[in-house]
Amino acid sequence: MRAIQIDSYGGTEVMEERQIPIPQVGPGEVMVKIAYSGINFMDVYTRLGRYAGSGTKTGHYRVDLPLTLGIEGAGLVVAIGANVSGWRIGERVAYALARGSYADYAVVPAWQLARVPDKIGLDQAAGSIFQGQTADYLAYDIGRLGTGRSCLVHAGSGGIGQLLIQIARSAGAIVIATASTPEKAEVARRCGAHVVTGYANEEYVGAVMTQTENQGVDVVFDSVGAATFQGSIHALKRKGLFVLYGANSGPVVQFNPIDLADNGSLYFTRPRLADYVADADTVTLRAQRVFGALIDKTLRLDVTTSIFDFKSLGEAHRALEERRSIGKSILRVDSSVV
Repeated sequence: MRAIQIDSYGGTEVMEERQIPIPQVGPGEVMVKIAYSGINFMDVYTRLGRYAGSGTKTGHYRVDLPLTLGIEGAGLVVAIGANVSGWRIGERVAYALARGSYADYAVVPAWQLARVPDKIGLDQAAGSIFQGQTADYLAYDIGRLGTGRSCLVHAGSGGIGQLLIQIARSAGAIVIATASTPEKAEVARRCGAHVVTGYANEEYVGAVMTQTENQGVDVVFDSVGAATFQGSIHALKRKGLFVLYGANSGPVVQFNPIDLADNGSLYFTRPRLADYVADADTVTLRAQRVFGALIDKTLRLDVTTSIFDFKSLGEAHRALEERRSIGKSILRVDSSVV
């Protein structure tokens, strides 16, 4: 089968398309014929070596070279391992946090699969399962958004940012979003942000204070990292919550906890999706919420303008690294799979 693999860490030049053996299905596993794969910052971080030596308890971010890139895909069940029940050959499925989706076939733990409704295209499923589940747990489990709550969503035109804005608005929250260009700002506005502002000189802090009568927001969702860290602290109300779930501008290398106290007894968390989809029931619940919202149009996800193939995959990675991407990018593996 075809696969995009890396033997070493580095730039996009380390990604190679190869012919490798189709993986074997083991107990508790299912083989999926991939139609589309999501393209994520996690793939970029893996290629760059950010997860090298990772020793997490869950093992979801562990890296052993060589490896096949990709952690999110959608396609058809084509083989079922021993001790697996509840799945049938030919079912349409999607999954996240199992490596190897930049390939014709992937072997996935059965408990990580979610059924894809007939009304959802496999391209949409591949583009929404990882970031949709992420936005779901950030908004509901951590941010506890609802009427009377307010939030600042950094990178509002990004894949997770767009979904977070829409979920927050549906929940009744006030949403301020950031964007780096007028084009990206318009995307965030179309998603429903009440206010969209830029990053220069922490102008988003002023926008937050104007919108909240100088109180600050209840929650900051920050995927940018180093470039916005201090400003995010200043944008929070007393006893507000800082949710750092990414570091696209670089990691936060120094952090003094007393800053949380000095800025109003703030709360801080650095969550990972793996801990919020740790069992089959939760995977199913979150996927059903995301897919259901796509069907009833309370969530919009446009992947038609950001579809790449194996030959153009390097450009997709570079666009993510350079923060040129808008919305969700996906890899077309086999569009004949429906």
